[in-house]
Amino acid sequence: MPILNDNNMVAHKVGGSTYGFSAKRIEDLGASEYTLGLIIVDVSGSVDPYQADIEAAVKEVVRSCRRSPRADNMMMRLVLFDDKVSEVHGYKPLSECHEADYDGCIQIGGMTALYDAAYNGIKSATAYGRALTEQDFDVNAAVFVITDGMDNHSTVTHSMVGDALTEAVTSESLESIVSILIGVNTDQGGLNQYLKDLKDAAGFTEYVAIGKATVNQLAKLGGFVSRSIASQSQALGSGGASRSLSF
Repeated sequence: MPILNDNNMVAHKVGGSTYGFSAKRIEDLGASEYTLGLIIVDVSGSVDPYQADIEAAVKEVVRSCRRSPRADNMMMRLVLFDDKVSEVHGYKPLSECHEADYDGCIQIGGMTALYDAAYNGIKSATAYGRALTEQDFDVNAAVFVITDGMDNHSTVTHSMVGDALTEAVTSESLESIVSILIGVNTDQGGLNQYLKDLKDAAGFTEYVAIGKATVNQLAKLGGFVSRSIASQSQALGSGGASRSLSF
């Protein structure tokens, strides 16, 4: 259930997913082009030791993106997942995203529905991108899936995630899409290889491994995500995606 939406948001369904998404009414948008920034965050039980650092990273994304020269051309959606997928807020202009709104937004839960969350997120970017494109907006997307664990509770498969990414790239709903899978605490229990394999199998643009979830590394996470969104926004109109940035 969204917790940071208002009456100017419209609910949308996602085919093949139990979960939908919400987005700003197109007629209420003020710019002619947008980058859709989508942040999907694992809040399963294992995240508890660094809950505050993940929340700080989300706030850093908002703070840094709002300072970007391209801020008026960015929208953001924040999704959390444990054994279910929850939308903190749908796609809305960055001007409506305020750092203080995210106080206490990371609520720790149970298991890890990684595929369900990734599938819903990617399909939402394609669907809203299509709606914007049909109204003559220029639109691209930057998707970030952040997890510290392997999937153990999804109803969709990793191949369905791959199909959703293929659709996002080939459907012409988006000028381009950058999809980045980010592993946290990847030094633990074979997670790094699992996520590398998922990146290749599903077709994510990039995989970033954060070996240990230290305060400094998670602080860098917020900066990396915000810089990547800004870079993708700067690429809008070029016909291609932005180049990968170093973590």
